[in-house]
Amino acid sequence: MAARTRPLRAFMAVTLYAPQPPAADTAVSESRQTIATDGGRIDGVLLDHDRCYRAVTSRDSRFDGCFVVAVRTTGIYCRPSCPAVTPKPQHVSFLPTAAAAQLLGYRACRRCLPDAVPGSPEWDLRGDLVARAVRLISDGVVEREGVIGLGRRLGYSTRQLNRVLTAELGAGALALARAHRAQAARVLIETTALPLAEVAFAAGFASVRQFNDSIQAVFATTPSALRARRQARPTATGALTLRLPFRAPLDATGMVAFLAARAVPGVESAADGYARTLRLPHGSGTAALRLGPSRVDATLRLAELRDLPVAVSRLRRLLDLDADPAAVDAVLGADPDLTGAVGAAPGIRVPGSVDGTETLLRAVLGQQVSVAAARTAAARLTAALGEAVDTPDAQLSRLFPTAAAIAEHGAAVLTGPQRRIEAVRTVAAAIAEGDLAVDPGRDPDALRAELQALPGIGPWTAGYVVLRVLGATDVLLETDLGIRRGAAALNLPSDVDGLRRHARRWRPWRSYAGMHLWRVAAEPAGRREQTA
Repeated sequence: MAARTRPLRAFMAVTLYAPQPPAADTAVSESRQTIATDGGRIDGVLLDHDRCYRAVTSRDSRFDGCFVVAVRTTGIYCRPSCPAVTPKPQHVSFLPTAAAAQLLGYRACRRCLPDAVPGSPEWDLRGDLVARAVRLISDGVVEREGVIGLGRRLGYSTRQLNRVLTAELGAGALALARAHRAQAARVLIETTALPLAEVAFAAGFASVRQFNDSIQAVFATTPSALRARRQARPTATGALTLRLPFRAPLDATGMVAFLAARAVPGVESAADGYARTLRLPHGSGTAALRLGPSRVDATLRLAELRDLPVAVSRLRRLLDLDADPAAVDAVLGADPDLTGAVGAAPGIRVPGSVDGTETLLRAVLGQQVSVAAARTAAARLTAALGEAVDTPDAQLSRLFPTAAAIAEHGAAVLTGPQRRIEAVRTVAAAIAEGDLAVDPGRDPDALRAELQALPGIGPWTAGYVVLRVLGATDVLLETDLGIRRGAAALNLPSDVDGLRRHARRWRPWRSYAGMHLWRVAAEPAGRREQTA
């Protein structure tokens, strides 16, 4: 492993908006490289120059978003699958993030657009400080609360947080947030007719000057020049349509079916693809998603355009678009008992969440009842307590109620066992009073413990929330009746202890194995026999 020629912490001293030119002696990348196994999976983050270079020469798009290629001779950085002529190995470095490249003065390649790629699957696989920080930065916490607020959420000082982020990602929290702002700005410049000053503030920049300097530094051009290159896209008035990148394959049918079965009338619709209302930091919005095996299009209507980066980040988490399906399918498909299920639904995803509070409250509503009954209870609650929203889609009329509204009025609206009603009210009150936070930045073990300490919440509900809100990849709800039925249909052990023992071979992808078991349990027996 090559020794560093320049301490990583020194990169924090580089001025963000007046970056230094790329240094030929900088060897950040050679100490941390992504490893590709024989199957082409993204299995680690211990970077290796030779293996990264082989990924670049093969132009393997599965590595896009896992690292960037910094070309010293041109001063630009690219995605691994960039179609340009591959530079010589001695002229490139491999950096873990676009923010690290920008901090060193590299500019984004305008041919391959390295910022328009899926995120790294590593951040869902891990639950440590760096992964939690990355998820919160993607959710716009730095723009809303600053680095101090980010550190407060994570329980670390800003100095310690930046030290850890810089050591592993080559950039601190501000630089990572700046990279997200630059991407949001480019999307708005190229896909809308908004005045550039409005784009600056919508993307999260504090001033037009900061916006202009960042665009020049990252893309080596001006905002007006970027706009001159844009291609007009037909969209409805007030709507913004984006394409969400992902790693193929994608089980789009399975994802839509899962969301449709749980869709709450007024909040969600599955009449044509999947659509829902969104509660965002600065206002409400709606998202209409069209999922296919090769593309995902999102049409957004936002009350405040500055919520665009957050909305896109949350939709990506909902659809699990940063997953590495090749790695998942390789591990699960190696189990002969799961081979047929994996072959029938390649690229299966674990549905995430756009709102942790909503997901938790709906999970509590759904305890020990059918999916249909849980949906009915959520619909009743929404009709009585959800705020109305004005949208062109008549099927999207309300936001899911706030925790404060449910804590105050939920008992008068809900029906069923008093114990479950009280559990819903207690959870809502804990969130409303600030005693419980349910967001992607939570530590999985800490969140699970806090949830199970609340009356009326057991291991199943806590595990389900960790699975969906945190995007945890290795959670199997082995006590779930549907999962046990799916296991029995595949001739797997269907008792809790036996299934738990058998599932050890599925690590670290037990969440995805659970999705396969749920899917098999929902299929008619005749169809299962055909795909077995």
